[in-house]
Amino acid sequence: MPAWKSLVGLLALTGGAVSCAHHGDTEVVPEHERAELLKKWDQEWSFSGIASFAHLNPVKCLIEPSENYDIAVIGAPFDTAVSYRPGARFGPRAIRAASARQMSGTSFNTRAGINPYKSWAKITDCGDIPITPFDNGLAERQMYEAFLELGSRKTVNVAPKGGDSIGTGHPKLVTLGGDHSVALPALRALYQIYQKPITVLHFDAHLDTWNPVRYSSYWQSEQTQFNHGSFFHKASREGLISNTTSAHAGLRTRLTGVDAGDYTNPGPEQGFIRIHADDIDELGPMGVVETIIARTGLDPEQPVYLSVDIDVLDPSTAPGTGTPEPGGWTTREFIRILRGLEKLNLVGADIVEVSPAYDNKGETTALAAAQVAFEIITSMVKSGVKEDLGGWYGHLYDGETAEAEAKAAEEVTRDEL
Repeated sequence: MPAWKSLVGLLALTGGAVSCAHHGDTEVVPEHERAELLKKWDQEWSFSGIASFAHLNPVKCLIEPSENYDIAVIGAPFDTAVSYRPGARFGPRAIRAASARQMSGTSFNTRAGINPYKSWAKITDCGDIPITPFDNGLAERQMYEAFLELGSRKTVNVAPKGGDSIGTGHPKLVTLGGDHSVALPALRALYQIYQKPITVLHFDAHLDTWNPVRYSSYWQSEQTQFNHGSFFHKASREGLISNTTSAHAGLRTRLTGVDAGDYTNPGPEQGFIRIHADDIDELGPMGVVETIIARTGLDPEQPVYLSVDIDVLDPSTAPGTGTPEPGGWTTREFIRILRGLEKLNLVGADIVEVSPAYDNKGETTALAAAQVAFEIITSMVKSGVKEDLGGWYGHLYDGETAEAEAKAAEEVTRDEL
């Protein structure tokens, strides 16, 4: 062997040994130095840092069984059950990136009167479920086991409001999809946790209760039953969904055939009331809220799952989705509806069908989805607070405070005149 090769090999070994020795050293930083480092460097801008949801502490919860939380954000990057445009597997990443302006210190929700990241709940970004793109049957099982595991852990804090809800003691999961089929394993997991049918509040342009034969009456298999347009059909047939309290909202879908048979055919999958996108013209956002609450109720013993397909919004607002349908709601209208539903007994939620490949340069679809997640998390946290926090712009305080501020404003105006 040439001498130079021997020398190079010796240097490589020596360097490796030195490197290992260096990394093996443990140096304890004095407390005063640690405090100084934190003071200097423990901060972020909205555009910096790792892209976790709202700059939350990222943890791979599925491989950290001792990690507990009150609310967990979990990604479900899965889109091999779509019927039109794929791409929602990149949804969780896009939604997290779009949530960058949500930082714990600057996220007071003026609509709700609370900062959800600075309240009683521990909120963790639990990363993504590593879902296979090669086998939908296996993917379905992976998601179910992940949702069941993450939803069965102990909570960290006791909500100030106390134990007056069926959800007390159970963490809440907010899933970032992924296509809409991720709701089926989520509902299966919730049924196991709560041992009763779940009320589903479903915002979508489409029914998602289609019989799977709609897609192909000849080529059928067990896996073809699992798709993003038939998961509520399967869930209803399995008895996972309450048939007396569930609701669709934002509908404007086409039907099959030459009549309204998709609406009128009997079966448990039809156990939803339907609020169409056009109904907002007569009802207004708060009329939609009242219709929903009249259906779902506010029973603390009845768990509610909130499922949001981003295509409930109009494509002018949210073009980055798999099956866009013109004629939907605006982001402002939808947020107003969500804020009106803050007293629902939510035990879980999803925001799905964000396909960033079809989004615009301003990433408005992902931004809308991140805001929807923020509003849902806000409601989950606010539901555990004892005092009446008020909400909506200009109505954040009690009557005496509001009256005093109004008088002070009048005096300033009079002085200026």
